[in-house]
Amino acid sequence: MSRSLLFPAGSLAVSLLLVVSLTGCAQESNVTGSPGVTSAPAIQLDAAGGDLKTIYIAGGCFWGLEKYIGLVHGVVATEVGYANGGSASATYGDGSGYAEAVKVVYDPTVAPLPFLLDLFYDAIDPVSVNRQGNDVGTEYRTGIYYTDSADKAVIEKSLGQLQKAYARPIAVESGPLINYSPAEEYHQDYLQKHPRGYCHIPQKLFDAAAAARPE
Repeated sequence: MSRSLLFPAGSLAVSLLLVVSLTGCAQESNVTGSPGVTSAPAIQLDAAGGDLKTIYIAGGCFWGLEKYIGLVHGVVATEVGYANGGSASATYGDGSGYAEAVKVVYDPTVAPLPFLLDLFYDAIDPVSVNRQGNDVGTEYRTGIYYTDSADKAVIEKSLGQLQKAYARPIAVESGPLINYSPAEEYHQDYLQKHPRGYCHIPQKLFDAAAAARPE
């Protein structure tokens, strides 16, 4: 998060402050020397999980969204990756038009999809276009992507209810998952590895996610 401090014009301190202030989700991985070449193994629970289901959500920097949704009771696994871009094998910064997304494997008997979506909306600005927090660009757009066609009606109904709360059009895209690539290992569980790392989601929402239960 950026802070406003006063330094003499042209000083080295100003330059350093700008670097820190503009560092966001993707930029921080470069600054800290992410290898950016090794992909994490894909979650294998889809086929073996019995009644488990999977949904893909995009909501700005995937570091914070993964931690946030992973705290929800009934979510059994998460993975960050690149969804619905122009490449079926996207990698960080390749310009393929992907959205930074979180693959969410969950137990629908414990955490029904409408419940998960309501929590997702709490963690985003749903009317912001290609921006969440300090992160700006099409890769930070918001979206919900499904692999089960039965989820389409559930998602559309949920988004319709969300729109009623806003005068401006919501900017959350939805549709089938076209493609997805797991992100590099450096990005997986980033905030578990780096608890003080950049995140646009406030701590109070993490606490709320961990305590949430369907009504």
